[in-house]
Amino acid sequence: MNDGCQRICLTPTRNEAWIIRPFLAAARCWANHIVVADQGSTDGTLEQLRATPGVDVVINDLPSFDEIHRQRLLLRRARQIEGKRILIALDADEVLSANCAASSEWGRISEAPAGTILRFRWVNILPGFQRAWIPHERLPCGFVDDGSEHPGINRIHNPRLPCPADAPVMDLDDIVVLHFQYVIWERMRSKQRWYQVWEHLNYPQKRPLDIFRQYNHMHGSWEKTEIHPVQPPWLEGYDRAGIDFRSLACEPVTWWDRAVVGFLCKHGPNHFRRLAIWDRAWNPIVEQLGIHGRDLADPRSFFEKSIHRFLTATQMHRSNWGVRGVERFLRALGW
Repeated sequence: MNDGCQRICLTPTRNEAWIIRPFLAAARCWANHIVVADQGSTDGTLEQLRATPGVDVVINDLPSFDEIHRQRLLLRRARQIEGKRILIALDADEVLSANCAASSEWGRISEAPAGTILRFRWVNILPGFQRAWIPHERLPCGFVDDGSEHPGINRIHNPRLPCPADAPVMDLDDIVVLHFQYVIWERMRSKQRWYQVWEHLNYPQKRPLDIFRQYNHMHGSWEKTEIHPVQPPWLEGYDRAGIDFRSLACEPVTWWDRAVVGFLCKHGPNHFRRLAIWDRAWNPIVEQLGIHGRDLADPRSFFEKSIHRFLTATQMHRSNWGVRGVERFLRALGW
């Protein structure tokens, strides 16, 4: 890959000790530069970043969650690097597939004109590493930099990189993005609970039913045609190099759980009774965190629990006319 291009990995982190070592090792297989924006890690992530050669650490000192701010931080730092910049924006639980370094697709990328958006297949590895959920829609996480401004659309689920109107698009097939979020199912559920709470606090006009449907997509929303076998070339090279993604383990209490506990203590459990976050028993977490005098028991009524059971059971049947009829009734009740 000695073609004069600067391949730059852009990644935000916050308490990613569970995966940061193999992530950095994988990124160093293809990236000339790794730029990371860390936001308040307390689990050793920041120390690991600073101890890894070739990693340029930017401190994101914003107290609140804001993807626009963090992506612009990363972009500004990357643009200090001279040369033709190929920007690849990955989360810390994502890597390019192990076959990327030897792939001929780098030649196509290197020859692409500035302003080209790079779209990858998004391979969401499922527990056991045998199957993956691969959405039909590709993930635009690469950009041949032309200096375009980063779009400031949403504080959450914002585009990772500039996406100029009418920009040329290149779809990659051989190099894919591996996503390890679903490998540890309970850790993934912790993240989805936090998303629901964050959305409820920051977008109070958003209905609980819509929040449920969005953040419980893993319970039956995936089409059968989106589930595929994991291809050996995607991981074999990392296995041979001793870059271990198969032994990932969840921390005892995730930072998302800590944040949810903070919100529950601040606003009270009743404020979140219509959110599907009560599959987690919060009082043991409170005790584990050394918080005293707070009762975060499930505040839901029998009817509210029944609604959540109905929504879970119908997640894969949302287009059914009967389900839609019940949803209209629930919306009339404020859901």
